[in-house]
Amino acid sequence: MKKLTLFFLLLSVIASAQQKKIKWPHHKKAVIVLTYDDALDSQLKNAIPQLNKLNFKGTFFLTSELNSVSIPKWRKAGAEGHELANHTLFHPCLSETMPDNPVNAAEHYSIFQIMREIYTMNNFLYAIDGKSGRTYAYPCTETEVGGKSYVDTLRKSTMIKYARVGGDDDAVITDFKHLDNMLVPSYGLEDSTPANKLIEFVKKVEKSGGMGIFMFHGIGGDFIKTSTQAHKELLEYLAKNKTDIWVATFQQAMDYITLENKKG
Repeated sequence: MKKLTLFFLLLSVIASAQQKKIKWPHHKKAVIVLTYDDALDSQLKNAIPQLNKLNFKGTFFLTSELNSVSIPKWRKAGAEGHELANHTLFHPCLSETMPDNPVNAAEHYSIFQIMREIYTMNNFLYAIDGKSGRTYAYPCTETEVGGKSYVDTLRKSTMIKYARVGGDDDAVITDFKHLDNMLVPSYGLEDSTPANKLIEFVKKVEKSGGMGIFMFHGIGGDFIKTSTQAHKELLEYLAKNKTDIWVATFQQAMDYITLENKKG
């Protein structure tokens, strides 16, 4: 029995050693990344003012759903330190996922088409904020077009530094040694997720000493809505616990992790 116990203890030690633990900057215990998809008006109207009030920076995955009114606002957000990131030009998804977008059905795309969209969107974003080294979020969290994965093509292209996929409230990242920079998981919220559930996720991340990424859409409007009150309560919780929690953009967090991994 003692030998069996020692065996399992040894396995536990080996598993722990295989995971790459991160020492976060300024002795923080964990990192939270706030990301927002689809260039929605409610993000400009509600999310960004709430973030700015508490001096937090978010990552906004934009599509070409921009116009002469919104572009100056997004340019201002970028100048304030928010990350403007790539979500393709036309947000192609499978028809079964987005039946109201048949023109851009992902099953009819080629890998060349999706890569061209990402490349063009990078140039579009450069025209807005003058930055390069872009991050990416897969539309509808789907990593295939035309029935084929484009993850490795995206990786080899070097157009994108890091790419975010989906997940649920178990998407807490702790194994940084084996984290794929092109498949970084996140917590995709359901419609009207309450503040207490958002905060529970933060607490889970903090307890693990890892990283948690929120995937928001509408904030107080649009679709897959998080109420402005729930969003506000989440940010206030993060502000109260800023000694222990680093709130970073997606690129900031991933750049830090990449550097730490290189240290061995």
